[in-house]
Amino acid sequence: MRITDVRTFHVDAGWRTWLFVKVETDAGVTGWGECSDDKMPLSVAGAIEDFKDVLIGRDPRPFEMRYQDMVRQSRQSPDGATMKAIAGIELALVDIKARALGISVVELFGGPTREDVRLYWSHCGTSRIRAHELIGTPPLRNLDDVAALGREVARKGFTALKTNILMPGDPGSVYFPGFAGGPGTTDQAISNRLLSHIETLVGTFREAVGPDVDINLDLNFNFKPEACRRIARILEPFNLLWLEIDMYDPDAILAIRQSTATPICTGENLFHMRGYIPYFKRQAADVYMVDVPWNGFSQSRKIGDLAEAYQLNVAPHNYYSHLASFISASLCGVLPNVRIMEIDIDDVPWKDDLVTNPPTIVDGRMAIPDGPGWGTDVVEEALLAHARQPGRRRA
Repeated sequence: MRITDVRTFHVDAGWRTWLFVKVETDAGVTGWGECSDDKMPLSVAGAIEDFKDVLIGRDPRPFEMRYQDMVRQSRQSPDGATMKAIAGIELALVDIKARALGISVVELFGGPTREDVRLYWSHCGTSRIRAHELIGTPPLRNLDDVAALGREVARKGFTALKTNILMPGDPGSVYFPGFAGGPGTTDQAISNRLLSHIETLVGTFREAVGPDVDINLDLNFNFKPEACRRIARILEPFNLLWLEIDMYDPDAILAIRQSTATPICTGENLFHMRGYIPYFKRQAADVYMVDVPWNGFSQSRKIGDLAEAYQLNVAPHNYYSHLASFISASLCGVLPNVRIMEIDIDDVPWKDDLVTNPPTIVDGRMAIPDGPGWGTDVVEEALLAHARQPGRRRA
């Protein structure tokens, strides 16, 4: 079996871009991966193009060797867009290997360790503020709407949710200076007014869902450690599952964790085992996110196993298409130390059309895939029908 082509597909998913990778072989076995990057999709696709020279004509089945081929090609440009490109390709190669054997990826890697995995409803409220008309949901104009959303989450059987710093209004907004904003928005400080708003927002969700539904708040890259410590302390009465923080200094994360009883989660932007080791050694956080579409399956499995050695739990970072949900659930199906898995419920209305079968979700839990490869097939015609147009800017 030899690789004959590697193709990418940019899908316009409303307020972000999904990036799919298709690897074709001369044996008629095709593999799919996803390495969606909302901010730099063209860079990731360009890196995938650069890797074709070390892939085409080679056997896709020894995916660890192909992974090392790509790592050696990119020695001087590690991580970032390069690593995401490697991950997307590696996921497609893993899919090919499992399909060629007629088994699931979960079985290929020694699972299953569980029958299903607990989910949390991610970007709860965030997507409705960004694009409620597109996804066909009510807008969030006030805190009563936030409370109604919380009750909806519980009513639909989910036992956990994650939100961002929502600013309900007409129109509403989401506080994201860590990713964009004008002059004066780079300081990562917090005002007393914003701190009070965060307390009220989380309190509104807590009152709506009751004591048994877990709540996560994602701070992203929005704040410096001092602000994070203040937020973590003020949220202690609400018994969060975790406060999620992105920061590239493990000592800074550790200082936040040591200052509060609120559990801390981090790691979604880290690559390779070497990226996680400084955090694991320090016990800097309580839970670690692992992004499988950005690390690849084999590397994510190794990160999860390393976390187990340090007595830590992991939680897949998964805010992409259904293919990524099958990939992330497959990781949960082979690891013994999973806390919970992320999934977006509010989404574009044609999300299900991209795969032959969407995830099976019952009572807020997703069944571990057991079909060949990832357990679902990508519908290429649907990808093309929703292709991102050249030059399109995100909303």
